[in-house]
Amino acid sequence: MTPSTGLLPVSVSVPSAASSGAWPPGSDDAVLLDAYSRTVTQAAERVGPATVKIDVRSTSAERARGAAERGGSGSGFIFTPDGLILTNSHVVRDARQIEVALPSGEHQRARVVGEDPHTDLAVLSIAGPDLPHVSFGESKRLKAGSIAIAIGNPFGFSWTVTAGVVSAVGRSLRTESGRLIDDVIQTDAALNPGNSGGPLVGSDTRVIGVNTAVFLRSQGICFAIAIDTAQWIALKLLRDGVVRRGYLGVGAQTAPLPLRLARQLGLTQESAAFVTSVDAGGPAARAGLRDGDLVLELGGQTISGVDDLHRVLSDETPGRSLEMRILRHTKLERLTVTPGLPSGARARTK
Repeated sequence: MTPSTGLLPVSVSVPSAASSGAWPPGSDDAVLLDAYSRTVTQAAERVGPATVKIDVRSTSAERARGAAERGGSGSGFIFTPDGLILTNSHVVRDARQIEVALPSGEHQRARVVGEDPHTDLAVLSIAGPDLPHVSFGESKRLKAGSIAIAIGNPFGFSWTVTAGVVSAVGRSLRTESGRLIDDVIQTDAALNPGNSGGPLVGSDTRVIGVNTAVFLRSQGICFAIAIDTAQWIALKLLRDGVVRRGYLGVGAQTAPLPLRLARQLGLTQESAAFVTSVDAGGPAARAGLRDGDLVLELGGQTISGVDDLHRVLSDETPGRSLEMRILRHTKLERLTVTPGLPSGARARTK
């Protein structure tokens, strides 16, 4: 017996394949499916050889007396021909030994060039030369619905490819350090333990993100760090081995400015950093910043989004007062904020 659905029965006439020509090779549907298949295949062929499996042996700090050793694995991808690798910070944290496996079957020991737990990113190095490596895309151009292809090593199943779409952009994700990563990409390309640190690839075979997390108790809600942010962090790690940044105590995301209001106020920028939360007692709260404010300038530099905000804070010495220009409702205001250091922040020397 067919269960009642509460819907009126509808008679639908479905033409046969022979009469409609819906599925024979060369039909529109078949061409679209074949194009999608080629896109995923090309991304796998282009980026797969530069995707690596990372095996880690670590000493647990919590059980240092017994020197208890633990292991783990993740993914990463080579982004220079001489063997620089991007991955997640949580994959290599507290590592005593890191071994990288390449698709060619070669295994190498890797060293940590630098890591930033606040954005969950790390740069490793293995010996080159002329290794297969990825090209970077531009995550700021992404839109919901864009094709997203994940490559990695879930549960030890090496060089697994999954595909989906970009579900949303501009998400925020809290890392293990307690800091929010902003402008995170949400995707439904399936991720599992072991995918962490692997590449998220666009339809043009360029890397658009670093896979980092799965939302537990859900299906199809996965996250990747935007490659624009990852590139900037990687440059800082290559230069200093650590990212030194000021702390405002806000959660924010990139948001467009209302066009009519921007014209009325004489603003030339199209977007700003929209404040979604303010930490009680933090520098921003003390300066008078509120939820819903749009940050337009900081320290004399235009803020078109979260990445700009991060760049200014990372280049400024904590403790220096900065002027902040904001849009609150329909009025322009100026505040003075003094960035601090995140709790527990440590500057590492080379």
